[in-house]
Amino acid sequence: MKIRVVSSREEIFTLNPNERVVHLAFRPSNKDVLGLVETCPRLEVIQLPKSYMATVSKSIEMFLQMQRIQLIEGDVWGHRKDINEYYTIPSSVTEKIKEMRSEGRSTEDIEARVSRESKLNPELVAYIITKEASA
Repeated sequence: MKIRVVSSREEIFTLNPNERVVHLAFRPSNKDVLGLVETCPRLEVIQLPKSYMATVSKSIEMFLQMQRIQLIEGDVWGHRKDINEYYTIPSSVTEKIKEMRSEGRSTEDIEARVSRESKLNPELVAYIITKEASA
């Protein structure tokens, strides 16, 4: 699974319309979020660093809810945008999720353990679990 890392406002309008998961590495305004949703109609998740989550307006949160787009907190640790515009979730994470599902573990247990081991946000792990279940 890949997360498209967007580091500037100008980049929003150059995105592939098929992007599903986007990490915004800048503090987005309402206009930026609306532009992102317009540019990427298949968008499912917008990830923001913890420090930027507090500045997102309630109206944008409600708009994203109505569009069925998840707004989650998280970071892309160790990612260098100059090398690759995508952050790739390691396949070991999805393998671990599949393994724990086959063992009959609860979703909450999987979220807690995988997020602790992989340093991914529990909300992102929950999204990956639902994607794996539907695949």
